[in-house]
Amino acid sequence: MAEDIKTKLGRYKTAPFDSRFPNQNQTRNCWQNYLDFHRCQRAMAAKGADAAPCQWYFRVYKSLCPTSWVS
Repeated sequence: MAEDIKTKLGRYKTAPFDSRFPNQNQTRNCWQNYLDFHRCQRAMAAKGADAAPCQWYFRVYKSLCPTSWVS
């Protein structure tokens, strides 16, 4: 399963469509993925598991959010 996630992350280009955020303004989508990334990292650290699946949220919010917000 870990290999499957890594291959999907390798082919990742941009954020996929999310039906929760159908409008042009993607600010909430950016914020939600930012929160999901940090929640995922905390959950994986608490379990002692590898945090590689969390990188998907990082890439999504990095592609959606303005560069000044990410830095």
